[in-house]
Amino acid sequence: MEKKVYSIDGKELRTINLDDKVFGLPVNEDVIYYAITNELANKRVGTACTKTRSEVHGSNAKPFKQKGTGNARRGDKKSPIMVGGGTIFGPKPRDYSYAIPKKAKRLAMKSILSLQAQSDRLTVVEDFTIESGKTKDLVKILKNFTKDERTVILLKDDDSLIKRAGKNLPNVSFLSYNRLRAHDLFYGRKVIMLETAATKLSEFYADSKEAE
Repeated sequence: MEKKVYSIDGKELRTINLDDKVFGLPVNEDVIYYAITNELANKRVGTACTKTRSEVHGSNAKPFKQKGTGNARRGDKKSPIMVGGGTIFGPKPRDYSYAIPKKAKRLAMKSILSLQAQSDRLTVVEDFTIESGKTKDLVKILKNFTKDERTVILLKDDDSLIKRAGKNLPNVSFLSYNRLRAHDLFYGRKVIMLETAATKLSEFYADSKEAE
């Protein structure tokens, strides 16, 4: 697959050949769903906690006598059907995280990259950084490619300066080529990929031994 490479000013410079094993695959919607669900589950804190009848503070005495009142036979005020009583089968602290097969995760990333490339949401831009680390300098570049959309920038490495410049932009997220997140990548309305990141992505994810 051939894509045009743009300068930071939005001008066409040249073309680049993207590996079809990474950017030209049929989109596997099922594995994308599994990868995104897995990421969201792994982010859950799992600190929700309710008290059972044995943990609720209160008296153990019967609220009224057993017979003669016409009421139900209450054991104590901590019963789950009493106001202020315990909770039946309520949530307890737990770990929601789980793992999915590495091949499935890699296939999900390649499917999302293929989806974005085939839908023309993916733009390849020459390598750049923000030497000043200022947000206004990054905004000036982004205006040539996006209009306040949810944007993902794929970096060739862990560039702290460009990340610092985009820290105040709520609709912009940064991903290194070897640490992609399915959720951010899938929901990005615009994906800006640095030229070197495109080459490294092809090397990192292209593997002829994997079953597509």
